[in-house]
Amino acid sequence: MDEALLTLLKQVDTPTVCNAIEVVEGKRGFDRFTRGTMLCSAPEAGAIVGYARTAKIAALAPPEEAPEVIKARRMDYYRHMAQGPRPALAVVEDLDYPECIGAYWGEINTSVHKGFGLSGALTNGVMRDLGDLPEGFPVVAGSVGPSHGFVHVREIATQVTIFGMPVADGELVHADRHGALVIPAEYVGELTAAIAKMQETEQIVLGAARAEGFDFEAFEAAWTAFEKART
Repeated sequence: MDEALLTLLKQVDTPTVCNAIEVVEGKRGFDRFTRGTMLCSAPEAGAIVGYARTAKIAALAPPEEAPEVIKARRMDYYRHMAQGPRPALAVVEDLDYPECIGAYWGEINTSVHKGFGLSGALTNGVMRDLGDLPEGFPVVAGSVGPSHGFVHVREIATQVTIFGMPVADGELVHADRHGALVIPAEYVGELTAAIAKMQETEQIVLGAARAEGFDFEAFEAAWTAFEKART
């Protein structure tokens, strides 16, 4: 990824990127984003940006496969997380959702993933150890809980679904305290200009709304100019 674009994407929030993609598409209706309220371990840390390293886990019940199979798959999982293009983030679906109980993302596991060079984690599952998670590795999760349950890895590098958003291994993801979205590969080259255009046109309304003497007439004029600039 272009370093300048990566820097920009880390500086803007996920709603901004969502709007910018609609600028690229020239219409509303982009739908590759999460639904519902998610929790962020470090809401002021800014956005997580990277290529998805996907997996699926479960924790409600003990695994039914042989222990050696589970152990081997866990090592395959960590090998997968340690490899691949960077920047990257772990995108892990908890198959127990919406009854997730296993906090896969605690102090040890987040530290391991950060050590592998990942930028953060996105999951519909559980996180814990909120006071002890490493800095610079935000976790955007579905819930907070105290126990790891019977957590074990079920699948590696397959398509996952996080709060209604499908994610394939290797897709570019942007996430923060608002949730997450997938950036289609064909839009990457247009994002810088789209973000700049969106921010510029938004200032037409924001500047007017924050000015002394703002009233309906000022709003109507600003909104007319705003709509004209976006089309």
